Amino acid sequence: MSSNAFPHLFEPLDLGFTRLKNRILMGSMHTNLEETSGGFERLAAFYAERAAAGVALIVTGGIAPNEEGVVFQGSARMTTAEEAAEHRMVTTAVHEAGGKICMQILHTGRYAHSSRLVAPSPIKAPINPYTPKELTGEEVEKQLNDYARAASLAKEAGYDGVEVMGSEGYLINQFMSRRTNERQDEWGGSFANRSRFAVESVRRVREAVGEDFIIIFRLSMLDLVEDGSTWEEVVTLAKAIEAAGASLINTGIGWHESRVPTIATSVPRAAFTRVTLRMKKEVKIPLITTNRINMPETAEEVLAAGHADMVSMARPFLADPQWVSKAEQGKSDEINTCIACNQACLDQVFMGKVTSCLVNPRACHETLFQPEAVSQVKKVAVVGAGMAGLSCATQAAARGHQVTLFEAADEIGGQFNLARQIPGKEEFSETLRYFRKQLELTGVELRLNSPANLELLQGYDEVVVATGVKPRIPDLPGVELAKVVSYPEAIRHPEKLGKKLALLGAGGIGFDVAELLVQVTRQNQPQSTEDFLKEWGVDLEVEQPGGLVQPETPQAVREIYLLQRKASKPGKGLGKTTGWIHRASLKAHQVKMLAGCEYWKIDEQGLHLRHEDEDICLDVDHIVLCTGQESVNQLFAELKEAGQSAHLIGGAELAAELDARRAIEQGYQLALSL
Repeated sequence: MSSNAFPHLFEPLDLGFTRLKNRILMGSMHTNLEETSGGFERLAAFYAERAAAGVALIVTGGIAPNEEGVVFQGSARMTTAEEAAEHRMVTTAVHEAGGKICMQILHTGRYAHSSRLVAPSPIKAPINPYTPKELTGEEVEKQLNDYARAASLAKEAGYDGVEVMGSEGYLINQFMSRRTNERQDEWGGSFANRSRFAVESVRRVREAVGEDFIIIFRLSMLDLVEDGSTWEEVVTLAKAIEAAGASLINTGIGWHESRVPTIATSVPRAAFTRVTLRMKKEVKIPLITTNRINMPETAEEVLAAGHADMVSMARPFLADPQWVSKAEQGKSDEINTCIACNQACLDQVFMGKVTSCLVNPRACHETLFQPEAVSQVKKVAVVGAGMAGLSCATQAAARGHQVTLFEAADEIGGQFNLARQIPGKEEFSETLRYFRKQLELTGVELRLNSPANLELLQGYDEVVVATGVKPRIPDLPGVELAKVVSYPEAIRHPEKLGKKLALLGAGGIGFDVAELLVQVTRQNQPQSTEDFLKEWGVDLEVEQPGGLVQPETPQAVREIYLLQRKASKPGKGLGKTTGWIHRASLKAHQVKMLAGCEYWKIDEQGLHLRHEDEDICLDVDHIVLCTGQESVNQLFAELKEAGQSAHLIGGAELAAELDARRAIEQGYQLALSL
């Protein structure tokens, strides 16, 4: 098989003055390397590896055109020749690897996490504690000139082009929308005035850089906020942007403050590409579509259906730097798929940490993690084929060790097999498909249905214990009754549970189990795009400004109580960028969440507890224990006592939280040290 499997994806795109070798754009992602000591060297390695594998065009993370527009105080900007010189390391590396790269000019406006933030009007964003200063007419002119200066400096730095960020609720969007622009001068009021800043930014950039330079404009085609743009306004703006000199228009979906998920794993693949298709009838320059396109089959389907001229993917290139070359060789089954979990990328960035990837710990750490072939081949036994064990076994074997992987169950995956049963987490199956293929490619000897013991492990040079966790059973009278089930039982057999349930524990597992039990009809079936759009109130026809309609309230199939001992808000510890989605979903399904519960006992009457100084008995059919986990690591102690060289990783080492990210990273790093 070769790229013939994906003919549309690997067709070149002629922009007149330059040619892109395929239809794949590596979309913009801020990695926080931009602000890290030695970060440009690491960025150069990060981008060059993806360029060498065949990405046609890369767009950097957002770089501010001035101090006011930064993502946060002290973050990356392009304002001086000295700053431009730092970027040359990145552009040179990408060009030497055979790729092209554009710098994204991002002015955050009222989203800036800085006391110097500015905006069209002094309206605070719901996701930012700071209130912006209103720009004067003179200051608006300065902002536009700063866009042009940033583009000129980008050209000086060796970039092939720039992307002007005009979506996601940043400054250009803020000028466009009545929601954020209450001005009465030539930059506010009528649509012509509100759109002037966007058009002028492109016109001035084109004037500054000349003709033979790529300008991408990221156009907000669907705002997904109240008082957003109408479709007519979006089309009018697209035509004006085309006339102002843009080479390509990229699709933007949703503002950061929107209450609709747009890139999380629960969003169906390519859910929003029909919006780009509508725009294709309106403009002549090539259009790029985006959001939840993570595999070549999906990308090819989108292009073959004529929805766009290019596809943009960002996080899939964190997950697998070789994505393009694997697709070109027809080896989709070898791609390490982005599961859109956000845990190691966006969640990290918003905490001020460097990006990585749950399924690929090497992402953005290319210069730090450099796997080398081993000089001495060892016999390595890995016990447990969960995430930690799979990561360690495949990486150790890839380096040249002789690896045997023991698994007591009849399939690989451990707790990940439970996670992939949860509605909205169907993508997790891709990770197991990837590891199955890696076991085969690296020559790991896999022994299923094989519990390992001391005797079996004699003769190995190194033993890695990755035996995972077991559910923690609370010390509660009545916990042994038939109506009490563990979370693995509930996930494997939700159909056996009654209509009225109490879940003890409102951490990640409690939320997952609740999600499964309210949507039992969807077990193992990804949600269709149409059902997703209805549930979240999205209208791709944009008949209302912003494209929002009334969400369809799902029918409650069960009465569920989600209980926790802590007095804090249930779900507080969920992912920084995805927790709100899970909380909103359970609320829509009428799950009752109670915090600060004290459990007394379970008997035939139900669950007895105290909540807000009141004694309650919940008459429920079943009680599901989501009360944490305990490490399974007895084998490790036995190995150490016997003098065997043994290592403990994953949940077997620390069961505090089910953390696939930590497990994969630990396994990977241990494999590099063996």
